[in-house]
Amino acid sequence: MSTLCVPAQVPPVSEDCEQLHKAFSGWGTNEDLIISILGRRNASQRKLIRQCYAETYGEDLLKALDKELSNDFERVVLLLALDPPERDAYLANEATKKWTASNRILVEICCTRSPKDLILAREAYHARYKKSLEEDVAYHTKGDFRKLLVPLVSSYRYSGDDVNLHLAKSEAKILREKITAKEYSCDDIIRILTTRSKAQINATLNQYKNEFGNDVNKDLKEDPKDEFLTLLRAAVKCLVYPEKYFEKVLRLAINKLGTDEGALTRVVATRAEVDMQAIKEIYEKRNSVPLDKAICKDTRGDYEKMLLTLIGHVEE
Repeated sequence: MSTLCVPAQVPPVSEDCEQLHKAFSGWGTNEDLIISILGRRNASQRKLIRQCYAETYGEDLLKALDKELSNDFERVVLLLALDPPERDAYLANEATKKWTASNRILVEICCTRSPKDLILAREAYHARYKKSLEEDVAYHTKGDFRKLLVPLVSSYRYSGDDVNLHLAKSEAKILREKITAKEYSCDDIIRILTTRSKAQINATLNQYKNEFGNDVNKDLKEDPKDEFLTLLRAAVKCLVYPEKYFEKVLRLAINKLGTDEGALTRVVATRAEVDMQAIKEIYEKRNSVPLDKAICKDTRGDYEKMLLTLIGHVEE
């Protein structure tokens, strides 16, 4: 469920564009005006604003924002201003450029988006970078990571709710056999996780727990320092429990050792219109503190204001 607070009466797109242009004019930048517009419009409305801005002022809104803003506030505004498929393409490209074995952003995009959304992201990648996401992932990864990630980014899963229980039982047994034998990167595990529908995978994992007593992710924690297993567990969680996955990303991003603004920005910008309400509820239950209070404690200024706006914080 979305946490965006879009006004009941949204001004005409031309008026939003004029106000944004004014925010960049004169001495200094009116950050509050930018927050009040871009932070309170949905993706389709922001897309129209960007189109109208380019037609009216002859400049891409993203370039105007880039010239006027800086640091974490700039990052969250720019991610927000991108159309969701273009945003996913941008994040995926960043992930391939600075690839590390523990980087899970590609898994997030492949496993939490709908099949159609993933295709749109791949098309946006083609348009923006003049090559395919698949070829970049294949080029920048190797070994077991490539074996998992290339079919994940290439997948087009069935998106319906139909489930084959006989298949779920048989594939739960296959998973058990391969995990017990520590064949974590075997073809069968990769095939099941990269081709089956989310509903079918959920049924298979339920069968696994009923039959063998453990969640599959618990059995995949044989070696907590194994980076491929960490990625595999992330894929499972993103496919079946995305809200719990993102709550954990936020929990680790907002901690006593310092704030991971990159992760915090990414989750808030990409989930505000999807399932942020559920993420907030899980966060508060897990951490005994509301997410908005945690953000207030760890962030400052316009960046804090934008994050709070996107998660639906209401001033008391």
